[in-house]
Amino acid sequence: MENIAEDLATMRRTPLHPEHVAAMREIGYSKTYKKGDYLARIGEPIDRFVYIEDGEVEVVHMVTEQRLLASTLGPTQFMGEIAFLNGGVFTLPLRAAQDTRTLEVPREAMLSLMSNIPEMSDIVISVLAARRRRQVEAENGALILIGADQDPKIQRIASFASRNKIPFVSYDLDSEEAQESANSCNIGTAHPAVIFGKERYLENPTPKEVARLLGLRQDIPEGMNADLLIVGGGPAGVAAAVYAGAEGIKALVIDELAIGGQAGTSSRIENYMGFPTGISGADLVWRGQIQAMKFGTCFSVPNQATHVEKQADGRFCVTLDDGQNICVRSILIATGVQYQRLPLGRLDHFEGAGVYYAATDMEARFCRTRDAAIIGGGNSAGQAAMFLSRSANHVHVLVRGDSLAASMSDYLSSRLEADPKITIHYNCKVGELHGENGLTHITLSEGENCRSLDVGALFIMVGAAPNTGWLSGLVELDNKGFVKCGGNPDGSPYATSQPGIFAVGDVRSGSVKRVASAVGEGSVVISEVWRYLDAMSDGN
Repeated sequence: MENIAEDLATMRRTPLHPEHVAAMREIGYSKTYKKGDYLARIGEPIDRFVYIEDGEVEVVHMVTEQRLLASTLGPTQFMGEIAFLNGGVFTLPLRAAQDTRTLEVPREAMLSLMSNIPEMSDIVISVLAARRRRQVEAENGALILIGADQDPKIQRIASFASRNKIPFVSYDLDSEEAQESANSCNIGTAHPAVIFGKERYLENPTPKEVARLLGLRQDIPEGMNADLLIVGGGPAGVAAAVYAGAEGIKALVIDELAIGGQAGTSSRIENYMGFPTGISGADLVWRGQIQAMKFGTCFSVPNQATHVEKQADGRFCVTLDDGQNICVRSILIATGVQYQRLPLGRLDHFEGAGVYYAATDMEARFCRTRDAAIIGGGNSAGQAAMFLSRSANHVHVLVRGDSLAASMSDYLSSRLEADPKITIHYNCKVGELHGENGLTHITLSEGENCRSLDVGALFIMVGAAPNTGWLSGLVELDNKGFVKCGGNPDGSPYATSQPGIFAVGDVRSGSVKRVASAVGEGSVVISEVWRYLDAMSDGN
């Protein structure tokens, strides 16, 4: 992420020009608040843009209701953060520190104004994005997590929040901070829970519940008729979302876990053009998501497509895992691949409690001061090993073959071999997992010999399989389940056997499994989608 000092400099500058304020005044309204009045409470929808003309507004701690930050907002500044673009909710309370007068514009009207005045949009989005980055890095945010150090359910929420760039603070179950937070919310003795505001908490949280609280998982109107549904929020899907929005295509992006896809689990990508010192997959895709939201593309997570049917009128009806239906004119398959679950005994027991499929900042916290093991010999496994070696005592990379030459970039394998905190084990596989409440050690099978490794975390990064089970036989797949493209009469390289359904990125048969190629495919496919939609409109 960008440096906090740069973010603060962005937020301190005079945010809007006089002509911008004049344009807002034509469509907005004035409002006054007395000292102590709340301009926004946690969980309320961000339904308006609030520009401060006079007075002072302070950010308030969601539980203690005391001033949270030393700095406040004053004249010429405005409230909000990046969730404004996607219709989220306020994640921190805001209160008038003195009598305050504001200029307020309804959200939809403000978005339309920003679309018409690019310079104004650039200023607003820069400030809103900087605030989100600052919230994440400073852990000033919507959620307090208690017990992620012990409870798999809370660990899943922590991972979900981290991958979706939701600001949160996490307290170990036995810490004083955990007990203080529990007391403030009247939940008695500290126990695993997610706190969202004063006296609002979830004891058995799921990512879907948390997403609904934060406005990330929007209820989709029954029979919604969008131009394009993009299924998958990885680099290919988000690139398509940017260009769809820029071309005026009404698009919705869904993902079953987080915007970022498998690339979002990469702690550092060094071979993507334009970032010589590297960039995390999550940051790269997050920048794209902001661009797409700027152009009006909507995102909703977590949402998993389970079935699709073609209607008599040519539209497609996609069923989600909660029973919702989305009716669209076209579909872009960008679901990528996912690491397969290995046939290991007690795997279910340890998933989220020592066994993980991503190596982000959150997972790195879970294996701090302990040894970790990674199953896999690809670039993702190598990047994860380098990243985890900063926090784990030692990292063991477990490879079934006798070399990394065929599966990992040379620069990466050379770094692994040179790092004293990393050991590569060739010709081996995991036989058994051991532990009670959490993973404590694993048994390896190396040739005819078995040995034990004391590890507190095991990362599985092998056996990538395409996410195509939901396509219900509508498109042709190859013998490995990847989507076949290019066989249609017009020769389109991304069109499937079903007119109106396209595929890009890792899920496409024969694609190059690289972030840059996924971004490229997602960018250029929109021209094909546009031609299809245009022809469909002419036919009607």
